[in-house]
Amino acid sequence: MSTTQDKPLVATASRASGRDRIIRMQNLWKTYYMGDNEVHALAGISNDFHRGDFWAIMGSSGSGKSTMLNLLGCLDRPSEGIYELEGEDVSQLDDDALSDVRLKRIGFIFQSFNLIAQMTVQENIELPLYYQGWEREASRARAAELADRVGLAQRLDHRPTQLSGGQQQRVAVARALANDPAILLADEPTGNLDTATGVQIMDLLGELHRSGVTIIMVTHEDEIAAHASHQMHMRDGKIERVLS
Repeated sequence: MSTTQDKPLVATASRASGRDRIIRMQNLWKTYYMGDNEVHALAGISNDFHRGDFWAIMGSSGSGKSTMLNLLGCLDRPSEGIYELEGEDVSQLDDDALSDVRLKRIGFIFQSFNLIAQMTVQENIELPLYYQGWEREASRARAAELADRVGLAQRLDHRPTQLSGGQQQRVAVARALANDPAILLADEPTGNLDTATGVQIMDLLGELHRSGVTIIMVTHEDEIAAHASHQMHMRDGKIERVLS
């Protein structure tokens, strides 16, 4: 790997704040090797995220936004640098430890919903709780509570194929909240929805944000990003600008 002196200038977008810092990224690099060439998907990213923030990460294809989301979600490790989640450095945890962090502390919302077709709404929402070993009665009650929160209390026995796209994404939101995560990560959450349904999902995320949920969302749409309280624009693996 190249030395630090050989690398491009580090982009930093840290914000001083007295609020509770939930994420600290310090000089994060993610480097891939293609033959003899180094590709810097992330090139020295530093930024703080605070509890209760709602961030939109934006940028064109290849800007590094998806790589950043993968690192934040502990789906991948940085090549260099520090990633602290709730004060713990998770940068170089092994696979089992990263899996535990994802299960207990991170909620995911995907563009394609990623629901299990053979399971009911109830069972899809309960899935993270099953892996955490929740008692059946408590798990069912939690799923029912979350289904009601996202407006699907009457759909618990339905399967994903019986739901509209917007309803499926609501199930995905409820499932992401099941473990009461420290952060909610949303990857193009309206990408498979029509405009009106996308607005409904963003209204739901806005309600969650106002209730104190910390959300970090990747999007390429200005209209969607406008729902967030902070925007990070990326280019060539670096932070180009931050709007707050």
